[in-house]
Amino acid sequence: MATTTIRMNDELKARVAAAAERAGKTAHAFALDAITQTVEQVEHDEAFHALGQARWENIQATGQTVPWDKAKCNLAARAQGASEQALQDLTQLSEKLELEF
Repeated sequence: MATTTIRMNDELKARVAAAAERAGKTAHAFALDAITQTVEQVEHDEAFHALGQARWENIQATGQTVPWDKAKCNLAARAQGASEQALQDLTQLSEKLELEF
């Protein structure tokens, strides 16, 4: 395991120590958790933006989008707690019956 030195001013060092104590951790564990969470968030954000970019490129290439009524129903179902599988099943059924939900 590699060792890294982090330089911080006295005020931040005191805040980290106090926050770590409140969290029941050492300052080292607290800082390591904070770095891990930040790295994971950056990776999550990058994946989110990549997915959005891929979807936008697909829209530009095909011209296909989801009609607002269908998107609105999907969002309402998600807000009510419907699972991804339930939404897929509903979409497939509506396509078979040529219904818009």
